[in-house]
Amino acid sequence: MEISWPAVVARRMRRHYLTEPAASPVDAVRAMCGAHAQVLSAGETSVALRVQDATRETVQSDPGLVKTFGPRGTVHLLPLADLPMWTGALSALPAGQQPPEIMRMTADQQAEVIAAIGDALSDAELTIDELSVEVVRRTGSWAGDLVMPAFQTYWPRWRQVIPAAANAGVLCYGANRGRATTYTTPQRHGAFVPMNGEKALTELLHRYLFAYGPATPQQFARWIKTTVTVVRPYFESLPETEFGFLAPGDEEFADEPVEGVHLLPYFDAYGVGCFPRELVFPGKALERATNRGQAGNYPLLLMDGSVAGVWHQKKSGRTLQITVEPLVPLSRKQQAALDAAVARVAAIQGGKGDLTVGEITVGPHA
Repeated sequence: MEISWPAVVARRMRRHYLTEPAASPVDAVRAMCGAHAQVLSAGETSVALRVQDATRETVQSDPGLVKTFGPRGTVHLLPLADLPMWTGALSALPAGQQPPEIMRMTADQQAEVIAAIGDALSDAELTIDELSVEVVRRTGSWAGDLVMPAFQTYWPRWRQVIPAAANAGVLCYGANRGRATTYTTPQRHGAFVPMNGEKALTELLHRYLFAYGPATPQQFARWIKTTVTVVRPYFESLPETEFGFLAPGDEEFADEPVEGVHLLPYFDAYGVGCFPRELVFPGKALERATNRGQAGNYPLLLMDGSVAGVWHQKKSGRTLQITVEPLVPLSRKQQAALDAAVARVAAIQGGKGDLTVGEITVGPHA
């Protein structure tokens, strides 16, 4: 099957709700296959950009979203209704490298900690210190041994199991208590069981290909953070193009290219999940807008679906000072569209935008 690169770009932009808005934050997040929320303000901005007149508060107040661990073991906003698929798929992936011997736990100990976490959070929202007390009380002192190096200190042994507890469907983030993060269980919003791993991975792959396809096994493995060996069997019998594979029965591409200017925040799903990098980040953009090929570390200026620069924001009162560094010349029409994009990002964050076009000296986000 032969398709053009502009047709690939147009399809991805439409399916990411970057040309027409989504009906709700849940629809936007589902289309993105999760919104990266390690930097929560950026994640909320990502989602709000895709919903008509939405703000960060719109995203925060949507009861259909949950903050938990998603692809690559990083914090994401995910649709609550999709957690059976997500937990089934992520828990089916093989574990990564073994931790140092002093930190290790047996399979039985890990299962005991996960059960203790689920029990402790079944009717509560607990800070990490409160949860630690409850986990150690339910398991044993071994779970509280300070063996995990972290930020010039040591964390208790059990904390390495937090992502696995999320993948098991017993842990997610709760509402902040002042400045303190809390944890709870998504089961409080309705009991569910993680989907069968093979079925869940198949479903997740098809959703990824719908949003980001065509894509290769290598690209999907990189996005979800596993090995090509694990995911390759799931690509068997899928339709293939010169740019990669498609989901079953999803071979429609529009001829109309997309136009427009967008400002995407840190770790926006479009930049992180779209490949190949050298086409999504053409020319100078690959070096300037990625961190050695890793996308997400810079907010992106997107022009007609391709990365064409970077930007940075600084808040001063209600004014959001946004500096944009284009890597290509802007036409008068594109300059006007950039002004509108700045105003939209500022409105999402409850302020007024002030645009400067010039070089950005701030380095990449860690």
